[in-house]
Formats: sequence, structure tokens, C-alpha cells
Amino acid sequence: MAEHGGITPARADEEEQVWSWGAGTDGQLGTAKLQDEHLPQLLWLTSLASISMLACGKVLTWGRGNSGQLGHGDMLDSSLPKPVSFFDDYVVTQASAGWSHSGFVSDSGCLFTCGNGSFGQLGHGDNMSLCSPAKVSYFADKSVKMVACGMRHSLVLFAGNQVCGFGSGKRGQLGFSSDKTKTLINLPCLVSGLEDVEIVRIAANGDHSAAITG
Repeated sequence: MAEHGGITPARADEEEQVWSWGAGTDGQLGTAKLQDEHLPQLLWLTSLASISMLACGKVLTWGRGNSGQLGHGDMLDSSLPKPVSFFDDYVVTQASAGWSHSGFVSDSGCLFTCGNGSFGQLGHGDNMSLCSPAKVSYFADKSVKMVACGMRHSLVLFAGNQVCGFGSGKRGQLGFSSDKTKTLINLPCLVSGLEDVEIVRIAANGDHSAAITG
């Protein structure tokens, strides 16, 4: 499973392969070539050993890193997939790449974010950017199931069928009433209107959001 923006979450079978194509001038295709590709390209990481490593809960990131969104402790681009060493002692079960920030969920239900935080989209209660993943304290005891990162906002699905949003909500993407989105939201807030349905998946892209029921 590969997430757009250059994050490969840990769930992968040894028989799976990763292909990429399209815009590649920032290294986001992971082919080591800073060029667009009109046809699908097989990535180097699909060797048996690399896929086995991913199946153990490790994460590879690549592409543009100018905001720290790759999680390597710097703000450098990477044209090839590179392991995120921060997670050496963690098992990552799901990840999401936004436009300039990233989110990671561990098997213990914790959420980690890094990258551009200028709109509060990292959820740490400030507008600071981070070049290494940091645990979001709000979800410390809430058993996170999934994170979805958009352009300037983030959504989180956690135990109890609850969804939180944080970051920019100027266009309604956080799912709050209009009076609550006049300022940036840098701490997670519950999304209203989903209390009576079972949410199985969330998505965020650009300035809009979506949820799928089961």
C-alpha cells in the first residue's frame, strides 16, 4: 500500500510491488530520477527484503522534504525511498501524506505527526513545524485507528467511532460550525454530525474531507 505524497505504510505482503507514475520533479515517485513518468515505474524497494521490512511495521518516505514532512530530522528532499529511523522501535500500521505534513499511526493506537505546522495541522497546540515525528498528546489514551492529511488540515478516526479535525477550516474542511473556524484550530476538536453512523474510513485532500460508513 502506497500513500500519495511519498509515504509507504507498513502493511505490505511479500508478493506486493509498488509502482509510481506522474509528476516526479521533486522526487516523489521514488525512482531516483527527477522527472515526470508517463508510464508506471517499478520501485527498487519491491525486493523481497525491503517488503519484509515494511511488513514488520517500518516506513519509507521520499519526495519533497522542505517542511520536514519526510520525518528524517531535516528539511531535505529525497529522490529514493528512505527508512524513517524514528520508528525503529515502533510498528506503524497506517500513514498519510498531506501536501506538506505527514501523519503516522502505531499499533498501540498513538498518532505521530511532522512537517508543516503553520496552520495547526500537526495537532500539537501550536503552529510550529517539525522535521521529526512527534506524538500528539491529545490521543495518548484514545486508540487512534486512522489519520488523513489534507493540504492544511488533518482528520483522525479513533476508538468510539469518533472523528477529530484540526488545522485550517476556512472552507469547512474540518466539519465544524462556521463560527469555530474563524481562527486556526491547532488542537484536535470533535467533528459533529457523525455520532449515529459507523465510520470505517476517512479521507482528506486539498481543502475537503470525506468519511465512509460501514
